[in-house]
Amino acid sequence: MYGAMRDDLRSGLDEIRAAGLYKAERVIGTPQNAAVRVGAGDEVLNFCANNYLGLADHPKLVQAAKDALDRWGFGMASVRFICGTQEPHKELEKRLSEFLGTEDTILYSSCFDANGGLFETLLGAEDAIISDELNHASIIDGVRLSKARRYRYKNRDMDDLERQLKDSADARYRLIATDGVFSMDGYLAQLDEICDLADRYDALVMVDDSHAVGFTGPTGRGTPELFGVQDRVDIVTGTLGKALGGASGGYTSGRAEIVEMLRQRSRPYLFSNSLAPSITAAAIAALDLLSSSGELLERLRANTALFRSRMTEAGFDLLPGEHPIIPVMIGDAAEASRMADLLLEQGIYVIGFSYPVVPHGKARIRTQMSAAHSTDDVNRAVDAFIAAREAMRG
Repeated sequence: MYGAMRDDLRSGLDEIRAAGLYKAERVIGTPQNAAVRVGAGDEVLNFCANNYLGLADHPKLVQAAKDALDRWGFGMASVRFICGTQEPHKELEKRLSEFLGTEDTILYSSCFDANGGLFETLLGAEDAIISDELNHASIIDGVRLSKARRYRYKNRDMDDLERQLKDSADARYRLIATDGVFSMDGYLAQLDEICDLADRYDALVMVDDSHAVGFTGPTGRGTPELFGVQDRVDIVTGTLGKALGGASGGYTSGRAEIVEMLRQRSRPYLFSNSLAPSITAAAIAALDLLSSSGELLERLRANTALFRSRMTEAGFDLLPGEHPIIPVMIGDAAEASRMADLLLEQGIYVIGFSYPVVPHGKARIRTQMSAAHSTDDVNRAVDAFIAAREAMRG
């Protein structure tokens, strides 16, 4: 039977390659940092990692992980409610709640699992979920697992959101679900306006803040802090795999009763192994660093402003905003891939994004700034973009 499927798969893969959409994996031969070695080549500057605060290889996090290995062991070999809970797990949940200004927090293996285990646990057929059309795949998949009615509003369109709220007026509970930052564009959800509509129509608000927690807002507490709605957002999900160390792990944080019910019924929590103790300890160390100094936030914001300013002056088409995700719009998928290859030859590691990750005709190179980059690194990246553009024109 597999012979027929194999032929179809090969044909589909050939079509992906022919369209210039094949996504190859480059192997990094060093720890994740501002500079990495790709394959057997020389070191290149990395402008595509989610390493916003430069903590993925920070000595304090590495040491915290080593110390945890010595004290707590390698892995838990269990789920939380059987024998998979250690002191560091409870400490990290407490610290995240304090950092985010929420009542309680529950850890997951990833934010994908956090979103996958959220909606079906809380909402049934008599309820409604109203989701932004550009929400992350984990929200989309999580919503699909729920029996709740599904509504979708146009990206960041408050008039359309209000229409969906009116159309779902007969639901028992309504939950508005949105990314805090839309990762392909770097755009922010207007949480103040969303919360205003939620108050007006008696709805709950859920935010996936994976691309914001740790560095967005005055003290890095994410988009709810940025928009001043920390006490009005009911549920925040997020990851430890980006700004907060870059390893793995996720969480759901929010109202105490919601978190308590997730501990009782959320399937990814009940049936997945606990986070490794070393990751848990390193995440606590990341929160310690954020609480003790604002230097990393200032450096990240300065790098972001410099790259945006110089690239705009050079005539590149950037999506507007202030987020360290800075998409350089190319349009054609093959051209985006070629430019990424040319940049790699000049020592700048970036990736071209094309369909199905972004819409047809909207291919881009999504650059990401990091606090680990120096001013010279940022200037070198801009100069390389200019040189690559000239090479493509020539």
